[in-house]
Amino acid sequence: MRKQRLPQLRRRLGRADLRAVPEARRALRELLRHWGGPGQSEVAELLTSELVTNALVHTEEGAVLTATVGPRALRVEVRDFVGHGRQPRPRAPREESTNGRGLVLVESLADDWGVRPCEVGKSVWFELGAEAA
Repeated sequence: MRKQRLPQLRRRLGRADLRAVPEARRALRELLRHWGGPGQSEVAELLTSELVTNALVHTEEGAVLTATVGPRALRVEVRDFVGHGRQPRPRAPREESTNGRGLVLVESLADDWGVRPCEVGKSVWFELGAEAA
């Protein structure tokens, strides 16, 4: 019996190319056309754009976006290739700040999320169940 291949999106994101953010959203929207409950694909797009933006703003080597639609959940990972650095953490932004809310959104809206160290760089990921909360 052949193992069924899960629908997947994989994109290389160029260094500091913020045009990749809306392109990643469009590609994810296409992947998730028939996935999830009401509002789930919109949440996935929002969280994906936050992770992609963080990777492109805070690293100098580009990144790789991978989104996999499983039977019960979506998993999105953004892997960067920075050899060292601090692990990203949600932090309370100052009220007047225009940035710093991305991981707070991920922590608030994702069913699960985390940071996985890699041999070079790290992978920041989140999961969303197919059903709306």
